[in-house]
Amino acid sequence: MSLDEFLRRTGEWLKGSGSFANIVVSSRIRLARNLALKPFPNRANKKELNESLENIRAAILGTEYFKNAAFFRISEMDNVDRQFLIERHLMSHDHAVNPEGKGLVVSSEEVLSVMINEEDHLRIQVLQSGLNLDDTWQIADAIDNALSEKLNFAFLPQWGYLTACPTNTGTAIRGSVMLHLPALVMTKQINKVLAAVAKLNFASRGFYGEGTQASGNFYQISNQVSLGHTEQDMIQNINGLIRQVIEQEEQARQALLLQNRPMLEDKIFRSWGLLRSSRIISSQETIELLSMVRLGVDLDIVKGVTLKAINELFILIQPAHLQKFDGKKLSAGERDVKRANLIREKLGGD
Repeated sequence: MSLDEFLRRTGEWLKGSGSFANIVVSSRIRLARNLALKPFPNRANKKELNESLENIRAAILGTEYFKNAAFFRISEMDNVDRQFLIERHLMSHDHAVNPEGKGLVVSSEEVLSVMINEEDHLRIQVLQSGLNLDDTWQIADAIDNALSEKLNFAFLPQWGYLTACPTNTGTAIRGSVMLHLPALVMTKQINKVLAAVAKLNFASRGFYGEGTQASGNFYQISNQVSLGHTEQDMIQNINGLIRQVIEQEEQARQALLLQNRPMLEDKIFRSWGLLRSSRIISSQETIELLSMVRLGVDLDIVKGVTLKAINELFILIQPAHLQKFDGKKLSAGERDVKRANLIREKLGGD
């Protein structure tokens, strides 16, 4: 499977289905695992990295979960292709840096992926639409069990799974949920909510996770530590927190509708109009405008477009995607024109 095949569709996590899909874009479970008696990737030499890469690749592709999966050797990809995979939430920014000995395995529907030799030897990811952490965890656990039959993972009874970063040691699970919270931002309650999240030892990050700022009113909330907690307890805690955030966003949306509907509709329709008529538009402006339109779709203010279509646009308008569509590298100005054309095509603009 080539990268070009990914262009013809978008990942299952963008389909806008599942519980609370109007607010929760996706649920993700990530497991960190390392090979026993092997140096962590940041301490391994070139030969050791490539040996681990081949052993892990063979084990992953030998499981039933990755029968029709694609394998990418990061060192053989150019910068645009690496950025393309980052934009699709299939690998991290860090995985694109110092690519020697690094790989990525992706299932055909992009629900499952494994980064090989990022910070840890394996970063197993399961990504699904809506609030669906329980099912997502079950899939990740099954993959982990299948791989543990083929690979010897570094594990100590008193510590759990050993990882490059101490905060991941233990169960080495990271559960995260991506939420769209425009009403909390508009009503200026978001900082209070994020402060409460931090006090409960959860992290909040931007659209592309660690090291990124929130844009388009998207926030990823995840656990910060896993040591001393079972996977079930961790997921239960995240689910409980996320449901509280969802409730506050729903209340903020209703307050806007009841108290200031003309202002809300004006913001939504201005965004809708700009997206459908612009000839030049940046990615940042697009994300902010799409955020308002997504809110309008959920509140049934904007008609004739689906949540899935809006979700997909957040990915398709990114720089690497535009260049892959065009088949060549584009300057920032050329991308702004291509982006506007794509949006008008997708939204039926003027």
